[in-house]
Amino acid sequence: MDTSRRDFFRVAGGVAATGVLSGVFSQSASAQSTGPLTKHELPAPPYAYDALEPYIDTTTMELHHSKHHAAYVNGLNAVEAALAQARASGDYALTQYWTKRAAFNGGGHFLHSMFWKVMAPPNAGGGGEPSGELRKKIDRDFGSFDAFKKQFSAASAQVEGSGWGLLHYRPEDDRLVVLQAEDHHKLTVWGVWPILCVDVWEHAYYLKYQNKRSDYIDAWWNVVNWDQVSANLDALQPS
Repeated sequence: MDTSRRDFFRVAGGVAATGVLSGVFSQSASAQSTGPLTKHELPAPPYAYDALEPYIDTTTMELHHSKHHAAYVNGLNAVEAALAQARASGDYALTQYWTKRAAFNGGGHFLHSMFWKVMAPPNAGGGGEPSGELRKKIDRDFGSFDAFKKQFSAASAQVEGSGWGLLHYRPEDDRLVVLQAEDHHKLTVWGVWPILCVDVWEHAYYLKYQNKRSDYIDAWWNVVNWDQVSANLDALQPS
């Protein structure tokens, strides 16, 4: 992996992981026979649960982070342990199932880790409009910030079922593109890197906004951390 992409994962997602996961193998399985496993960990948000009020309520933040995100972390650890067990036993009958679960839980862990970081309290950097190179690219690729915001909001509101609205950087032609993801991984496009995401699963907004997803998205713009989004973009630029 080149330095820029390694920096991107460090800056953007900050996905917490430590060492080799132990205590998950049977006696027949070991790191020597299956390869070492990463222990994925739940990263703490860079602010208190109540810091995004009134736009995102405290109860939703606490449940979203400590229950939903934690479930994806635990799920990813369990899936990777199950795949290691399959390698140890030579039984690959459930490989398709576990591979799908790895994509689902791994996507959930990465996107949530980014989501916490691309938000900030409204009195500490959240909201407003981007500046610098990010603003130049938005104006160039979408015509204006207002046009970008309308397209991003529409894409996010129109995700079918549960999923995410995403702003990606496409290195191939140095462009920003807006995409959707259903669940955490469906509709994934290769060759692009997310730098901004909004969670539009109902658990992200239902306690405060009920079924009014568009109202939640409108409010969410007040806590977007544009400095972090700019840092995400910068980490993907040639050095």
